[in-house]
Amino acid sequence: MQYSDIHKAVFLERPNRFIAHCTVDGMLETVHVKNTGRCRELLVPGATVYLEKSSNPNRKTAYDLVTVETPFGLVNMDAAAPNQVAGELLRAGAILSSPTLVQPEVRFGASRLDFYAENDRQRLFVEVKGVTLDMDGTAMFPDAPTERGIRHLEGLAQAVKDGYGAAALFVIQMKDVRYFTPNRQTHPEFAEALAEAERNGVKILAYDCSVTEDSIELGKEVPVVLEYPQLYEMREPLVQWYRENKRDLPWRENPEAYRVWISEIMLQQTRVEAVKGYYDRFLKTLPDVQSLAEAEEDQLLKLWEGLGYYNRVRNMQKAARQIMVDYHGVFPSDYEEIRSLTGIGSYTAGAISSFAFGKPEPAVDGNVLRVLTRILADHSDIMKQSTKTKMEKALRKVIPEGSPSDFNQGLIELGAIVCVPNGEPKCQECPVSHLCRAREEGRISEFPVKKKAKARRIEDKTILVFRDDEEIAIGKRDKKGLLAGLYELPNVPGHLSRKEVENYCKEIGLLPIRIKKLPAAKHIFSHVEWHMIGYDIRVDELEKTNKKEFLFIHPGEIEKTYPIPAAFEMYMPKE
Repeated sequence: MQYSDIHKAVFLERPNRFIAHCTVDGMLETVHVKNTGRCRELLVPGATVYLEKSSNPNRKTAYDLVTVETPFGLVNMDAAAPNQVAGELLRAGAILSSPTLVQPEVRFGASRLDFYAENDRQRLFVEVKGVTLDMDGTAMFPDAPTERGIRHLEGLAQAVKDGYGAAALFVIQMKDVRYFTPNRQTHPEFAEALAEAERNGVKILAYDCSVTEDSIELGKEVPVVLEYPQLYEMREPLVQWYRENKRDLPWRENPEAYRVWISEIMLQQTRVEAVKGYYDRFLKTLPDVQSLAEAEEDQLLKLWEGLGYYNRVRNMQKAARQIMVDYHGVFPSDYEEIRSLTGIGSYTAGAISSFAFGKPEPAVDGNVLRVLTRILADHSDIMKQSTKTKMEKALRKVIPEGSPSDFNQGLIELGAIVCVPNGEPKCQECPVSHLCRAREEGRISEFPVKKKAKARRIEDKTILVFRDDEEIAIGKRDKKGLLAGLYELPNVPGHLSRKEVENYCKEIGLLPIRIKKLPAAKHIFSHVEWHMIGYDIRVDELEKTNKKEFLFIHPGEIEKTYPIPAAFEMYMPKE
Protein backbone atom coordinates (compact mmCIF):
# COMPACT_ATOMS: atom_id res chain seq x y z
CA MET A 1 0.00 0.00 0.00
CA GLN A 2 1.54 3.27 -1.14
CA TYR A 3 0.91 6.82 0.11
CA SER A 4 1.60 10.01 -1.87
CA ASP A 5 2.71 13.53 -1.02
CA ILE A 6 4.19 12.64 2.40
CA HIS A 7 5.36 15.41 4.72
CA LYS A 8 7.52 15.05 7.81
CA ALA A 9 6.09 16.73 10.93
CA VAL A 10 6.36 16.93 14.74
CA PHE A 11 3.46 15.77 16.91
CA LEU A 12 2.38 18.22 19.65
CA GLU A 13 -0.95 17.03 21.10
CA ARG A 14 -4.17 15.19 20.41
CA PRO A 15 -7.25 17.13 21.61
CA ASN A 16 -9.62 14.29 20.70
CA ARG A 17 -9.73 10.93 18.88
CA PHE A 18 -10.04 12.47 15.44
CA ILE A 19 -7.48 15.28 15.23
CA ALA A 20 -3.96 16.17 16.32
CA HIS A 21 -1.85 19.30 16.38
CA CYS A 22 1.49 19.10 14.58
CA THR A 23 4.09 21.45 13.21
CA VAL A 24 4.82 21.09 9.50
CA ASP A 25 7.75 23.12 8.19
CA GLY A 26 7.47 25.28 11.30
CA MET A 27 3.73 25.93 10.82
CA LEU A 28 1.05 24.73 13.27
CA GLU A 29 -1.41 22.41 11.56
CA THR A 30 -4.53 20.58 12.67
CA VAL A 31 -4.36 17.13 11.08
CA HIS A 32 -6.75 14.20 10.77
CA VAL A 33 -5.71 11.08 12.75
CA LYS A 34 -6.59 7.97 10.74
CA ASN A 35 -6.91 5.85 13.89
CA THR A 36 -9.47 6.42 16.64
CA GLY A 37 -7.64 4.14 19.11
CA ARG A 38 -5.82 5.61 22.09
CA CYS A 39 -2.29 5.19 20.68
CA ARG A 40 -0.92 6.95 23.77
CA GLU A 41 2.31 4.97 23.64
CA LEU A 42 2.92 6.21 20.08
CA LEU A 43 1.69 9.78 19.99
CA VAL A 44 3.93 11.42 22.55
CA PRO A 45 4.77 15.14 22.31
CA GLY A 46 7.83 15.69 20.14
CA ALA A 47 7.44 12.45 18.16
CA THR A 48 8.30 12.55 14.46
CA VAL A 49 5.24 11.74 12.35
CA TYR A 50 4.54 11.46 8.64
CA LEU A 51 1.51 13.11 7.08
CA GLU A 52 -0.20 12.51 3.75
CA LYS A 53 -1.45 15.74 2.19
CA SER A 54 -5.03 15.57 0.99
CA SER A 55 -5.76 16.21 -2.68
CA ASN A 56 -9.08 17.77 -1.66
CA PRO A 57 -8.59 21.54 -1.20
CA ASN A 58 -11.98 21.90 0.50
CA ARG A 59 -11.17 19.62 3.45
CA LYS A 60 -11.01 21.23 6.88
CA THR A 61 -7.79 19.33 7.62
CA ALA A 62 -5.16 19.34 4.90
CA TYR A 63 -3.25 16.31 6.22
CA ASP A 64 -3.79 12.73 7.40
CA LEU A 65 -1.43 11.34 10.07
CA VAL A 66 -0.41 7.89 8.81
CA THR A 67 2.98 6.95 10.33
CA VAL A 68 4.87 7.66 13.56
CA GLU A 69 8.54 7.21 14.37
CA THR A 70 9.28 5.36 17.61
CA PRO A 71 12.51 4.22 19.31
CA PHE A 72 11.89 0.72 17.91
CA GLY A 73 11.01 1.73 14.34
CA LEU A 74 8.19 3.09 12.21
CA VAL A 75 4.57 2.28 13.07
CA ASN A 76 1.76 2.74 10.57
CA MET A 77 -1.35 4.24 12.23
CA ASP A 78 -3.75 4.18 9.31
CA ALA A 79 -6.83 2.25 10.49
CA ALA A 80 -7.78 1.51 6.88
CA ALA A 81 -4.42 -0.08 6.03
CA PRO A 82 -4.93 -3.48 7.76
CA ASN A 83 -8.03 -4.29 5.70
CA GLN A 84 -6.32 -3.31 2.48
CA VAL A 85 -3.24 -5.50 3.07
CA ALA A 86 -5.45 -8.30 4.42
CA GLY A 87 -7.46 -8.22 1.21
CA GLU A 88 -4.24 -8.58 -0.75
CA LEU A 89 -3.29 -11.55 1.43
CA LEU A 90 -6.65 -13.24 0.87
CA ARG A 91 -6.63 -12.70 -2.87
CA ALA A 92 -3.10 -14.15 -3.02
CA GLY A 93 -4.44 -17.40 -1.51
CA ALA A 94 -2.31 -17.26 1.67
CA ILE A 95 -5.26 -17.98 3.99
CA LEU A 96 -7.64 -19.80 1.64
CA SER A 97 -6.01 -21.49 -1.33
CA SER A 98 -7.14 -20.52 -4.84
CA PRO A 99 -10.06 -18.29 -3.78
CA THR A 100 -12.79 -17.83 -6.37
CA LEU A 101 -14.40 -14.99 -4.41
CA VAL A 102 -13.10 -12.41 -1.93
CA GLN A 103 -15.81 -10.05 -0.74
CA PRO A 104 -15.22 -7.23 1.78
CA GLU A 105 -17.68 -5.98 4.39
CA VAL A 106 -20.19 -8.79 4.79
CA ARG A 107 -22.90 -9.43 7.33
CA PHE A 108 -23.24 -12.74 9.14
CA GLY A 109 -26.11 -12.91 11.59
CA ALA A 110 -25.80 -9.95 13.94
CA SER A 111 -22.14 -9.40 13.05
CA ARG A 112 -20.59 -7.31 10.31
CA LEU A 113 -17.32 -9.00 9.36
CA ASP A 114 -14.47 -7.69 7.24
CA PHE A 115 -14.23 -10.41 4.57
CA TYR A 116 -15.94 -13.42 3.10
CA ALA A 117 -13.90 -15.72 0.83
CA GLU A 118 -14.57 -19.06 -0.80
CA ASN A 119 -13.11 -21.63 -3.14
CA ASP A 120 -14.57 -24.84 -4.53
CA ARG A 121 -14.11 -26.59 -1.17
CA GLN A 122 -14.50 -24.07 1.65
CA ARG A 123 -16.29 -20.90 2.73
CA LEU A 124 -14.46 -18.57 5.10
CA PHE A 125 -15.20 -15.46 7.16
CA VAL A 126 -12.30 -13.25 8.23
CA GLU A 127 -12.23 -10.43 10.78
CA VAL A 128 -9.20 -8.10 10.63
CA LYS A 129 -7.73 -6.11 13.51
CA GLY A 130 -4.92 -3.60 13.18
CA VAL A 131 -2.26 -3.73 15.91
CA THR A 132 -0.18 -0.68 16.82
CA LEU A 133 0.77 -1.47 20.42
CA ASP A 134 4.30 -2.81 21.00
CA MET A 135 5.50 -3.65 24.51
CA ASP A 136 9.20 -4.61 24.47
CA GLY A 137 8.91 -6.38 21.14
CA THR A 138 5.53 -7.95 21.88
CA ALA A 139 2.60 -6.91 19.70
CA MET A 140 -0.59 -6.53 21.75
CA PHE A 141 -4.26 -5.86 21.05
CA PRO A 142 -6.37 -4.00 22.07
CA ASP A 143 -4.94 -0.76 23.44
CA ALA A 144 -8.41 0.06 24.82
CA PRO A 145 -11.42 -2.11 25.78
CA THR A 146 -13.38 -3.29 22.74
CA GLU A 147 -16.79 -4.84 23.26
CA ARG A 148 -17.23 -4.69 19.49
CA GLY A 149 -14.16 -6.88 19.10
CA ILE A 150 -15.69 -9.50 21.40
CA ARG A 151 -18.89 -9.51 19.35
CA HIS A 152 -16.84 -10.08 16.19
CA LEU A 153 -15.16 -13.11 17.81
CA GLU A 154 -18.53 -14.48 18.86
CA GLY A 155 -19.73 -14.06 15.27
CA LEU A 156 -16.73 -16.00 13.95
CA ALA A 157 -17.36 -18.81 16.44
CA GLN A 158 -20.96 -19.00 15.32
CA ALA A 159 -19.82 -19.21 11.71
CA VAL A 160 -17.70 -22.25 12.58
CA LYS A 161 -20.67 -23.81 14.34
CA ASP A 162 -22.72 -23.27 11.19
CA GLY A 163 -20.17 -25.06 9.03
CA TYR A 164 -18.04 -22.19 7.74
CA GLY A 165 -14.35 -21.61 8.23
CA ALA A 166 -13.38 -18.55 10.28
CA ALA A 167 -10.22 -16.61 11.06
CA ALA A 168 -9.24 -13.60 13.15
CA LEU A 169 -6.34 -11.87 11.41
CA PHE A 170 -4.20 -9.42 13.38
CA VAL A 171 -2.23 -7.12 11.07
CA ILE A 172 0.69 -5.76 13.09
CA GLN A 173 1.47 -2.35 11.60
CA MET A 174 5.19 -2.53 12.31
CA LYS A 175 8.19 -4.79 11.79
CA ASP A 176 10.32 -7.10 13.95
CA VAL A 177 7.96 -8.08 16.76
CA ARG A 178 8.67 -11.38 18.50
CA TYR A 179 5.09 -12.54 18.89
CA PHE A 180 1.49 -11.40 19.25
CA THR A 181 -0.59 -11.76 22.40
CA PRO A 182 -3.91 -10.28 23.58
CA ASN A 183 -3.64 -7.38 26.02
CA ARG A 184 -4.97 -8.97 29.19
CA GLN A 185 -4.18 -5.97 31.34
CA THR A 186 -6.29 -3.59 29.23
CA HIS A 187 -9.16 -5.93 28.36
CA PRO A 188 -9.01 -9.40 29.96
CA GLU A 189 -12.47 -10.24 28.63
CA PHE A 190 -11.26 -9.84 25.04
CA ALA A 191 -8.25 -12.07 25.78
CA GLU A 192 -10.52 -14.77 27.13
CA ALA A 193 -12.93 -14.38 24.20
CA LEU A 194 -10.01 -14.83 21.78
CA ALA A 195 -8.85 -18.00 23.54
CA GLU A 196 -12.44 -19.30 23.57
CA ALA A 197 -12.80 -18.53 19.85
CA GLU A 198 -9.70 -20.63 19.13
CA ARG A 199 -11.08 -23.48 21.25
CA ASN A 200 -14.25 -23.27 19.14
CA GLY A 201 -12.34 -23.66 15.89
CA VAL A 202 -11.57 -20.07 14.87
CA LYS A 203 -8.09 -19.77 13.39
CA ILE A 204 -6.00 -16.99 14.98
CA LEU A 205 -3.36 -15.46 12.70
CA ALA A 206 -0.92 -12.57 13.01
CA TYR A 207 1.35 -10.95 10.40
CA ASP A 208 3.81 -8.13 10.76
CA CYS A 209 4.34 -5.41 8.14
CA SER A 210 7.22 -3.62 6.49
CA VAL A 211 6.60 0.08 7.08
CA THR A 212 8.25 3.11 5.52
CA GLU A 213 7.34 6.81 5.65
CA ASP A 214 5.10 6.38 2.59
CA SER A 215 4.15 2.67 2.47
CA ILE A 216 3.01 -0.42 4.31
CA GLU A 217 3.43 -3.95 3.02
CA LEU A 218 2.42 -7.24 4.64
CA GLY A 219 5.42 -9.15 6.01
CA LYS A 220 5.76 -12.54 7.65
CA GLU A 221 3.52 -14.55 9.95
CA VAL A 222 4.44 -14.19 13.62
CA PRO A 223 3.72 -16.54 16.53
CA VAL A 224 0.43 -16.11 18.40
CA VAL A 225 0.49 -16.64 22.17
CA LEU A 226 -3.06 -16.55 23.48
CA GLU A 227 -2.33 -17.54 27.08
CA TYR A 228 0.63 -17.37 29.47
CA PRO A 229 3.08 -15.20 27.50
CA GLN A 230 5.61 -15.73 30.33
CA LEU A 231 5.95 -19.35 29.20
CA TYR A 232 6.75 -18.26 25.66
CA GLU A 233 9.23 -15.69 26.96
CA MET A 234 11.11 -18.22 29.08
CA ARG A 235 12.03 -20.57 26.23
CA GLU A 236 15.33 -19.05 25.16
CA PRO A 237 16.81 -18.18 28.58
CA LEU A 238 15.74 -21.55 30.02
CA VAL A 239 17.31 -23.61 27.22
CA GLN A 240 20.53 -21.60 27.34
CA TRP A 241 20.73 -21.94 31.14
CA TYR A 242 20.18 -25.69 30.97
CA ARG A 243 22.87 -26.22 28.38
CA GLU A 244 25.36 -24.31 30.51
CA ASN A 245 24.39 -25.70 33.93
CA LYS A 246 22.93 -29.20 33.54
CA ARG A 247 24.14 -31.89 35.90
CA ASP A 248 26.23 -34.77 34.59
CA LEU A 249 23.82 -37.70 34.95
CA PRO A 250 24.35 -41.18 33.44
CA TRP A 251 20.98 -41.34 31.66
CA ARG A 252 21.76 -38.11 29.80
CA GLU A 253 24.84 -39.57 28.09
CA ASN A 254 22.94 -41.66 25.56
CA PRO A 255 19.24 -40.71 25.62
CA GLU A 256 17.96 -43.77 23.79
CA ALA A 257 14.29 -44.50 24.47
CA TYR A 258 14.83 -47.64 26.58
CA ARG A 259 17.45 -45.91 28.76
CA VAL A 260 15.29 -42.81 29.22
CA TRP A 261 12.33 -45.00 30.16
CA ILE A 262 14.26 -46.97 32.78
CA SER A 263 15.67 -43.80 34.36
CA GLU A 264 12.34 -41.99 34.46
CA ILE A 265 10.52 -44.89 36.12
CA MET A 266 13.33 -45.23 38.68
CA LEU A 267 13.33 -41.50 39.40
CA GLN A 268 9.66 -41.56 40.41
CA GLN A 269 9.58 -41.10 44.20
CA THR A 270 13.37 -41.62 44.42
CA ARG A 271 16.30 -39.20 44.76
CA VAL A 272 18.68 -38.77 41.84
CA GLU A 273 21.77 -39.81 43.80
CA ALA A 274 20.07 -42.98 45.01
CA VAL A 275 19.04 -43.97 41.47
CA LYS A 276 22.51 -43.82 39.86
CA GLY A 277 23.74 -47.18 41.18
CA TYR A 278 20.47 -48.96 40.51
CA TYR A 279 20.37 -47.57 36.96
CA ASP A 280 23.83 -48.85 36.06
CA ARG A 281 23.21 -52.27 37.59
CA PHE A 282 19.82 -52.65 35.88
CA LEU A 283 21.17 -51.76 32.43
CA LYS A 284 24.14 -54.09 32.76
CA THR A 285 21.80 -56.98 33.59
CA LEU A 286 18.87 -56.07 31.31
CA PRO A 287 20.32 -53.89 28.54
CA ASP A 288 17.35 -53.85 26.18
CA VAL A 289 13.61 -54.36 25.81
CA GLN A 290 13.92 -58.07 25.00
CA SER A 291 16.01 -58.91 28.06
CA LEU A 292 13.54 -57.06 30.29
CA ALA A 293 10.60 -58.86 28.70
CA GLU A 294 12.21 -62.27 29.29
CA ALA A 295 13.56 -61.70 32.84
CA GLU A 296 12.48 -63.99 35.70
CA GLU A 297 10.35 -62.25 38.32
CA ASP A 298 12.74 -62.88 41.23
CA GLN A 299 15.65 -61.47 39.21
CA LEU A 300 13.58 -58.44 38.26
CA LEU A 301 12.50 -57.74 41.83
CA LYS A 302 16.04 -58.26 43.12
CA LEU A 303 17.33 -55.62 40.69
CA TRP A 304 14.64 -53.28 41.97
CA GLU A 305 15.21 -54.07 45.65
CA GLY A 306 15.43 -50.87 47.67
CA LEU A 307 13.69 -48.64 45.14
CA GLY A 308 10.24 -49.50 46.45
CA TYR A 309 6.91 -49.22 44.60
CA TYR A 310 7.55 -52.62 43.03
CA ASN A 311 4.54 -52.42 40.73
CA ARG A 312 6.61 -49.97 38.71
CA VAL A 313 9.05 -52.66 37.61
CA ARG A 314 6.29 -55.22 37.09
CA ASN A 315 4.53 -52.75 34.80
CA MET A 316 7.80 -52.12 33.00
CA GLN A 317 8.05 -55.80 32.18
CA LYS A 318 4.45 -55.86 30.97
CA ALA A 319 5.21 -52.86 28.75
CA ALA A 320 8.38 -54.54 27.44
CA ARG A 321 6.32 -57.56 26.47
CA GLN A 322 3.82 -55.26 24.73
CA ILE A 323 6.68 -53.75 22.71
CA MET A 324 7.95 -57.19 21.75
CA VAL A 325 4.50 -58.28 20.51
CA ASP A 326 2.98 -55.06 19.14
CA TYR A 327 6.09 -53.27 17.86
CA HIS A 328 8.41 -56.21 17.09
CA GLY A 329 10.80 -55.22 19.86
CA VAL A 330 11.29 -51.64 18.63
CA PHE A 331 10.39 -48.90 21.11
CA PRO A 332 7.56 -46.82 19.56
CA SER A 333 8.28 -43.16 18.80
CA ASP A 334 4.70 -41.89 18.63
CA TYR A 335 3.52 -40.16 21.83
CA GLU A 336 0.11 -41.86 21.93
CA GLU A 337 1.67 -45.28 21.30
CA ILE A 338 4.18 -44.69 24.12
CA ARG A 339 1.33 -43.50 26.33
CA SER A 340 -0.58 -46.74 25.67
CA LEU A 341 2.17 -48.89 27.23
CA THR A 342 1.45 -50.32 30.69
CA GLY A 343 2.62 -48.10 33.53
CA ILE A 344 3.41 -45.07 31.35
CA GLY A 345 1.55 -41.86 32.07
CA SER A 346 1.64 -38.48 30.37
CA TYR A 347 4.84 -37.36 32.12
CA THR A 348 6.89 -40.43 31.19
CA ALA A 349 5.49 -40.46 27.65
CA GLY A 350 6.41 -36.79 27.29
CA ALA A 351 9.90 -37.38 28.66
CA ILE A 352 10.59 -40.28 26.28
CA SER A 353 9.07 -38.43 23.32
CA SER A 354 11.11 -35.28 23.86
CA PHE A 355 14.38 -36.65 25.31
CA ALA A 356 14.77 -39.63 22.98
CA PHE A 357 12.87 -38.62 19.85
CA GLY A 358 12.94 -34.80 19.91
CA LYS A 359 9.14 -34.52 19.82
CA PRO A 360 7.55 -31.30 21.18
CA GLU A 361 5.57 -33.02 23.95
CA PRO A 362 5.42 -31.70 27.54
CA ALA A 363 6.86 -33.60 30.51
CA VAL A 364 5.12 -32.23 33.60
CA ASP A 365 6.15 -33.63 36.99
CA GLY A 366 6.10 -32.14 40.48
CA ASN A 367 9.22 -30.07 39.82
CA VAL A 368 7.69 -28.56 36.70
CA LEU A 369 4.36 -27.84 38.39
CA ARG A 370 6.20 -25.99 41.16
CA VAL A 371 8.12 -23.84 38.67
CA LEU A 372 5.07 -23.07 36.53
CA THR A 373 2.71 -22.20 39.37
CA ARG A 374 5.31 -19.79 40.76
CA ILE A 375 6.00 -18.15 37.40
CA LEU A 376 2.28 -17.72 36.75
CA ALA A 377 1.26 -17.16 40.40
CA ASP A 378 -1.36 -19.86 39.76
CA HIS A 379 -3.35 -21.00 42.79
CA SER A 380 -4.60 -24.20 41.18
CA ASP A 381 -4.14 -27.29 43.36
CA ILE A 382 -1.24 -29.25 41.85
CA MET A 383 -2.65 -32.47 43.30
CA LYS A 384 -5.57 -32.24 40.85
CA GLN A 385 -5.26 -33.86 37.44
CA SER A 386 -7.02 -30.84 35.91
CA THR A 387 -4.09 -28.62 36.95
CA LYS A 388 -1.54 -30.93 35.36
CA THR A 389 -3.63 -31.17 32.18
CA LYS A 390 -3.91 -27.38 32.01
CA MET A 391 -0.13 -26.95 32.34
CA GLU A 392 0.56 -29.66 29.74
CA LYS A 393 -1.72 -27.90 27.30
CA ALA A 394 -0.05 -24.54 27.96
CA LEU A 395 3.45 -25.97 27.52
CA ARG A 396 2.58 -27.88 24.35
CA LYS A 397 1.94 -24.52 22.65
CA VAL A 398 5.34 -23.03 23.54
CA ILE A 399 7.84 -25.92 23.39
CA PRO A 400 10.52 -24.85 20.89
CA GLU A 401 10.59 -27.28 17.98
CA GLY A 402 14.36 -27.26 17.75
CA SER A 403 15.03 -28.08 21.40
CA PRO A 404 12.12 -29.86 23.14
CA SER A 405 14.50 -32.07 25.13
CA ASP A 406 16.57 -29.21 26.52
CA PHE A 407 13.42 -27.18 27.22
CA ASN A 408 11.70 -29.97 29.16
CA GLN A 409 14.84 -31.03 30.99
CA GLY A 410 15.56 -27.39 31.72
CA LEU A 411 12.20 -27.03 33.50
CA ILE A 412 12.79 -30.23 35.47
CA GLU A 413 16.35 -29.19 36.35
CA LEU A 414 15.21 -25.73 37.39
CA GLY A 415 12.72 -27.24 39.83
CA ALA A 416 15.27 -29.72 41.15
CA ILE A 417 18.20 -27.41 41.93
CA VAL A 418 16.98 -23.76 41.82
CA CYS A 419 13.22 -23.41 42.33
CA VAL A 420 13.41 -25.86 45.21
CA PRO A 421 10.44 -27.11 47.24
CA ASN A 422 11.69 -26.54 50.76
CA GLY A 423 13.50 -23.51 52.09
CA GLU A 424 14.26 -20.45 50.02
CA PRO A 425 14.36 -20.87 46.23
CA LYS A 426 17.58 -19.60 44.67
CA CYS A 427 15.96 -16.78 42.70
CA GLN A 428 19.30 -15.05 42.15
CA GLU A 429 20.40 -18.08 40.11
CA CYS A 430 17.14 -18.46 38.15
CA PRO A 431 17.33 -17.62 34.43
CA VAL A 432 13.63 -16.72 34.31
CA SER A 433 13.22 -14.87 37.62
CA HIS A 434 12.37 -11.70 35.66
CA LEU A 435 9.24 -13.48 34.40
CA CYS A 436 8.12 -14.84 37.78
CA ARG A 437 4.92 -13.25 39.07
CA ALA A 438 5.19 -14.89 42.49
CA ARG A 439 8.64 -13.33 42.97
CA GLU A 440 7.49 -9.96 41.62
CA GLU A 441 4.54 -9.96 44.02
CA GLY A 442 6.56 -11.28 46.98
CA ARG A 443 4.39 -14.42 47.26
CA ILE A 444 6.76 -17.28 46.44
CA SER A 445 5.93 -19.11 49.67
CA GLU A 446 2.27 -19.37 48.59
CA PHE A 447 3.11 -21.66 45.67
CA PRO A 448 2.54 -24.34 44.75
CA VAL A 449 -0.90 -24.85 46.26
CA LYS A 450 -1.08 -28.46 47.37
CA LYS A 451 -4.07 -29.94 49.14
CA LYS A 452 -3.00 -31.77 52.26
CA ALA A 453 -2.79 -35.47 51.61
CA LYS A 454 -5.01 -37.87 53.52
CA ALA A 455 -3.30 -39.08 56.69
CA ARG A 456 -1.54 -42.42 56.31
CA ARG A 457 -2.99 -45.46 57.99
CA ILE A 458 -0.83 -46.70 60.89
CA GLU A 459 -0.18 -50.43 61.12
CA ASP A 460 1.66 -52.03 64.03
CA LYS A 461 3.92 -54.97 63.15
CA THR A 462 6.08 -57.42 65.04
CA ILE A 463 9.07 -58.61 62.99
CA LEU A 464 10.44 -62.04 63.84
CA VAL A 465 14.04 -62.87 62.94
CA PHE A 466 14.15 -66.66 63.24
CA ARG A 467 17.71 -68.05 63.29
CA ASP A 468 18.77 -71.65 62.76
CA ASP A 469 22.53 -71.72 63.21
CA GLU A 470 23.73 -69.37 60.39
CA GLU A 471 20.52 -69.32 58.41
CA ILE A 472 17.46 -67.10 58.86
CA ALA A 473 13.81 -67.60 57.93
CA ILE A 474 12.12 -65.74 55.10
CA GLY A 475 8.75 -66.17 53.46
CA LYS A 476 7.14 -65.04 50.24
CA ARG A 477 4.31 -62.51 50.30
CA ASP A 478 1.03 -62.97 48.46
CA LYS A 479 0.91 -62.20 44.74
CA LYS A 480 -1.50 -59.33 45.33
CA GLY A 481 -1.43 -56.30 47.60
CA LEU A 482 1.39 -54.32 49.17
CA LEU A 483 4.88 -55.65 48.28
CA ALA A 484 3.25 -58.42 46.28
CA GLY A 485 5.45 -61.39 45.43
CA LEU A 486 8.49 -60.21 47.38
CA TYR A 487 10.27 -62.09 50.15
CA GLU A 488 10.02 -60.89 53.73
CA LEU A 489 11.04 -61.59 57.30
CA PRO A 490 8.22 -63.33 59.17
CA ASN A 491 5.90 -60.82 60.83
CA VAL A 492 2.54 -60.61 62.53
CA PRO A 493 0.07 -57.76 63.11
CA GLY A 494 0.27 -55.83 66.37
CA HIS A 495 3.04 -55.43 68.93
CA LEU A 496 3.60 -58.80 70.67
CA SER A 497 5.09 -59.26 74.09
CA ARG A 498 7.95 -61.73 74.66
CA LYS A 499 5.47 -64.29 76.04
CA GLU A 500 3.17 -63.86 73.03
CA VAL A 501 6.14 -64.38 70.70
CA GLU A 502 7.07 -67.56 72.53
CA ASN A 503 3.53 -68.89 72.19
CA TYR A 504 3.39 -67.95 68.48
CA CYS A 505 6.63 -69.86 67.83
CA LYS A 506 5.16 -73.00 69.33
CA GLU A 507 1.92 -72.59 67.35
CA ILE A 508 3.78 -72.62 64.03
CA GLY A 509 6.05 -75.51 64.97
CA LEU A 510 9.26 -73.73 66.00
CA LEU A 511 10.92 -74.21 69.40
CA PRO A 512 12.56 -70.97 70.65
CA ILE A 513 15.86 -71.39 72.51
CA ARG A 514 16.55 -67.68 73.02
CA ILE A 515 14.41 -64.56 72.39
CA LYS A 516 16.09 -61.15 72.22
CA LYS A 517 14.20 -57.83 71.87
CA LEU A 518 15.28 -55.63 68.93
CA PRO A 519 14.93 -51.84 68.54
CA ALA A 520 11.71 -50.34 67.21
CA ALA A 521 11.62 -49.05 63.63
CA LYS A 522 9.27 -47.25 61.26
CA HIS A 523 8.79 -47.50 57.51
CA ILE A 524 6.63 -45.14 55.44
CA PHE A 525 4.77 -46.19 52.33
CA SER A 526 2.62 -43.80 50.28
CA HIS A 527 -0.62 -44.57 52.16
CA VAL A 528 0.44 -46.57 55.20
CA GLU A 529 3.08 -46.49 57.93
CA TRP A 530 4.48 -49.57 59.59
CA HIS A 531 5.39 -49.07 63.24
CA MET A 532 7.55 -52.09 64.01
CA ILE A 533 9.07 -53.85 66.93
CA GLY A 534 11.26 -56.90 66.48
CA TYR A 535 12.63 -60.04 68.14
CA ASP A 536 15.74 -62.04 67.33
CA ILE A 537 14.78 -65.69 67.95
CA ARG A 538 17.17 -68.65 67.90
CA VAL A 539 15.23 -71.84 67.26
CA ASP A 540 16.10 -75.49 67.81
CA GLU A 541 17.05 -76.92 64.41
CA LEU A 542 15.96 -80.41 65.53
CA GLU A 543 12.49 -79.21 66.52
CA LYS A 544 11.28 -77.50 63.33
CA THR A 545 7.81 -78.49 62.14
CA ASN A 546 7.71 -75.13 60.32
CA LYS A 547 3.98 -75.02 59.57
CA LYS A 548 4.44 -71.68 57.75
CA GLU A 549 6.91 -73.26 55.32
CA PHE A 550 9.52 -70.60 55.87
CA LEU A 551 12.73 -70.88 53.90
CA PHE A 552 15.88 -70.91 56.05
CA ILE A 553 18.54 -69.23 53.90
CA HIS A 554 22.02 -67.88 54.59
CA PRO A 555 22.01 -64.01 54.69
CA GLY A 556 24.66 -63.92 51.97
CA GLU A 557 22.46 -65.92 49.64
CA ILE A 558 19.49 -63.71 50.48
CA GLU A 559 21.55 -60.64 49.61
CA LYS A 560 22.42 -62.12 46.21
CA THR A 561 19.20 -63.78 45.17
CA TYR A 562 16.07 -62.95 47.14
CA PRO A 563 14.35 -59.54 46.80
CA ILE A 564 13.62 -58.17 50.29
CA PRO A 565 11.76 -54.84 50.66
CA ALA A 566 13.59 -51.94 52.32
CA ALA A 567 10.93 -51.99 55.05
CA PHE A 568 12.80 -54.92 56.64
CA GLU A 569 16.30 -53.48 56.28
CA MET A 570 16.55 -52.51 59.97
CA TYR A 571 16.06 -56.16 60.98
CA MET A 572 17.99 -57.98 58.27
CA PRO A 573 21.05 -59.73 59.78
CA LYS A 574 24.35 -59.11 58.05
CA GLU A 575 26.72 -61.90 57.04
